[in-house]
Amino acid sequence: MNKLELIEAVANETNLNKKDVELVINRALATIASKLVSGDVVKLTDFGTFAVKTRQERNGTNPQTKQKIVIPAAKTVGFKVSKGLKEKL
Repeated sequence: MNKLELIEAVANETNLNKKDVELVINRALATIASKLVSGDVVKLTDFGTFAVKTRQERNGTNPQTKQKIVIPAAKTVGFKVSKGLKEKL
């Protein structure tokens, strides 16, 4: 499911206008993103938790040249599924 399909599904289930649903979903995603950028953890009850994680620097190999390289440390977003959602799966 992509974002457009999500908007359509929510609009159909709630009988709300697609434009209104799109606005709410876009705003919710923007808020989650801004909280993650500022270093906060976003917990959605019965869904899961989004948090910024740091990957350590590591060694790797360039697949084209087989040359050894160092992959720098990087930040990424992690997601942990809630117990309630995990049980439903």
